[in-house]
Amino acid sequence: MNNLEVTIANRKIGANRPPFIIAEMSGNHNQSLARALEIVEAAAKSGAHALKIQTYTPDTMTLDIDEREFHISDPKSLWLGTSLYKLYGEAYTPWEWHEPIFSRAKELGIIAFSTPFDGTSVDFLESLNVPCYKIASFENTDIPLIKRVAATGKPLIISTGMASTAELDETVRAAREAGCKDLILLKCTSTYPATPENTNILTIPHMRELFGCEVGLSDHTMGVGVSVASVALGATVIEKHFTLNRADGGVDSTFSMEPDEMAQLVVETKRAWEALGKVSYGATEAENKSIQFRRSLYVVKDIKAGEMLTTENLRAIRPGLGLACKYLDKFLGKSVKADVAKGTALRWDMI
Repeated sequence: MNNLEVTIANRKIGANRPPFIIAEMSGNHNQSLARALEIVEAAAKSGAHALKIQTYTPDTMTLDIDEREFHISDPKSLWLGTSLYKLYGEAYTPWEWHEPIFSRAKELGIIAFSTPFDGTSVDFLESLNVPCYKIASFENTDIPLIKRVAATGKPLIISTGMASTAELDETVRAAREAGCKDLILLKCTSTYPATPENTNILTIPHMRELFGCEVGLSDHTMGVGVSVASVALGATVIEKHFTLNRADGGVDSTFSMEPDEMAQLVVETKRAWEALGKVSYGATEAENKSIQFRRSLYVVKDIKAGEMLTTENLRAIRPGLGLACKYLDKFLGKSVKADVAKGTALRWDMI
């Protein structure tokens, strides 16, 4: 696996490092700065490495119209019955909250950054000196936005939900041509929540090879299973929506992790990464002491000199201090030179 390491705020991200875990606050602050700061604290306590928010206003996202395509009418949508404008008004993080959120994160040793949705949000985030940027799946074909963010020269994380290979190629080219040197693509399924069977994480190693960059997963499934599996396929970044308590409600609460679950995600993805190791056969150093507990050939009944070895008095048992089991047939029917006590490991010089 190629080493395509990216550095964000002095933290190195890559195949030779534990997975980088991002807790996405999104709209789970429920329009309370106090709750937002609690989420930052809970993310840090859970062991997440980064806290991400979103930077927009309803007016930078859409129009204040509650009909036609601006009204959410999909019966399967979590947000059925409202308008896009009202949804974003409920979910957005007030811009005056950004500085206290970022400051609290810094105090707690967790990296904080955001997803911008237009040029004004990029300018604002630059004024706060964010260490990197994230592009959401629904904006991954917004080439002017991609170029604007890439021109900052900071690491760029892009969710790839819905994007074809041709669209991703255009996006990646635009980012690199505009100045992005450190790029991370996140496999993403843009449904809320997503189902495991609709996640297709086998795309992760293919994406890494195709675009020559770090890869990860923006995971909207429930639980930690999909994220852990993605690490085995080379994901070096995992992003999950995060809340204090799903029962508290909120625009994204249904598919968000709670603190105990985030802590489990941090632990289990690191274990998955540690387990990758290298291609290895034979006993590891840790296994050397266990070799003695293999089976080997032992005399299992007292035998007199001249007596023949049979399946009744010679067997393959544990431990492994006798001759290898594969020699059993060579000894059967042979006579022993001297008396042999039960429990004696078989040797060549006995016959």
